[in-house]
Amino acid sequence: MTLDYQAFLASKMRRVQPTGPACDPEDVHESLHDWQRELTAWAVRTGRDALWWNTGLGKTRAQLEYARLSGRRSLIVAPLAVCHQTVEEAAKIGIEARYVRSDEQAAGPGVWVTNYEMAERFAPADLNAVVLDEASILKAHDGKTRTRLIRHLGRVPSRLAATATPAPNDPAELTNQAEFLGVMSRPEMLATYFVNDGKSWRLKGHARQPMFRWMSGWACALRTPADLGYPDDGYRLPPLHIHTHLIPTGSVRTEGTLFEVPGDVAMKGVTGRAAVRKATVEARAGYAVELVAAEPDETWLLWAGRNDEAEFLAREIPGAVNVHGSMSPEEKAEHLLAFARGGIKTLVTKTSIAGFGMNWQRCARTAFVGLSDSYEQYFQAIRRLYRYGQTREVHAHIVLTDIEQPIAENVHRKEREADQLIAELVEVMNRTRGVAA
Repeated sequence: MTLDYQAFLASKMRRVQPTGPACDPEDVHESLHDWQRELTAWAVRTGRDALWWNTGLGKTRAQLEYARLSGRRSLIVAPLAVCHQTVEEAAKIGIEARYVRSDEQAAGPGVWVTNYEMAERFAPADLNAVVLDEASILKAHDGKTRTRLIRHLGRVPSRLAATATPAPNDPAELTNQAEFLGVMSRPEMLATYFVNDGKSWRLKGHARQPMFRWMSGWACALRTPADLGYPDDGYRLPPLHIHTHLIPTGSVRTEGTLFEVPGDVAMKGVTGRAAVRKATVEARAGYAVELVAAEPDETWLLWAGRNDEAEFLAREIPGAVNVHGSMSPEEKAEHLLAFARGGIKTLVTKTSIAGFGMNWQRCARTAFVGLSDSYEQYFQAIRRLYRYGQTREVHAHIVLTDIEQPIAENVHRKEREADQLIAELVEVMNRTRGVAA
């Protein structure tokens, strides 16, 4: 790294000036652990920041306290089913939060909760604080909607972004959150820390440490309380067992072809992958049905990527409920909450529908009928049940055709890279904690 580039990075290392109200850890609800109270108070004082805490570390209560302590009128934005969990969690710490769908329903001061689809119905000028729960879900919106939402809510004085997967090497993730918080624009952040290799943006190797130091002024990444020097009591997870099942493909006949061809030939390209997946639905989904039948006393969470996969699973497994895209948001939320409360024994759904925010530690068995290349979707899906509060060993089954094995290997490679990046991010943030702010 040249001296000129070092100077350039130094010029971008703007200190984050606190914009929030005064707040001490003693002001935060006593039910939160000391480390949660310390970081929540820091977030309130800083005003515009991010909490990147691992699943099950108590982000919901921290968000609620941030909203309560940051002003008279605050809004928490979350996936629909998560909204109802947030309201229930608020009641446990004496906060009267209510789910609403527009400003007209949220008259006066208080902590209000709404889903992402409704967020633009609230006037930012009337809010003191806004929280984006599961902030990484912003990537799921199309660019126009995402930009409009960020700009709309970006006018609220105090802003908090919360997620378990900050993806520090993903420019789409970081620029979304940085723009929402007002710490740096997307073009400026890309120019400072990323390079375009002709296909996509990637983090510059020599910009990694400077970027992490800059981020320490407005974000807090946390894997366990031990990262802050606190005891890990109650935050040690039981083992997670990943089982990959490879179904022999042989030859397949895909749509529009006259003859069967070897599976590895049919697999070429995105279109070929989709065709092979369609041609092997019954083999893969049927194997998942057998997994469920082998442990009939267990509660199961089954992830499908295609409608026909989900329909097959729901049809072949007695009592299974398929939460699918054509349901109304309210109907989806009703079934997802029913599964959380024990009213549904086997749930079939997609990561795009239920991959964020839900707490399903009552379940210790899950299966993926196929995988995409998205590590984040995989991570979030497993973390619906493998999260702090889980008391049993978790078994996650990945059912693929033998020619799809590279997809699983690619996801696991991304997992190792993400673990390494988060470990480095935590180390840098702890080393510079309190300096940049």
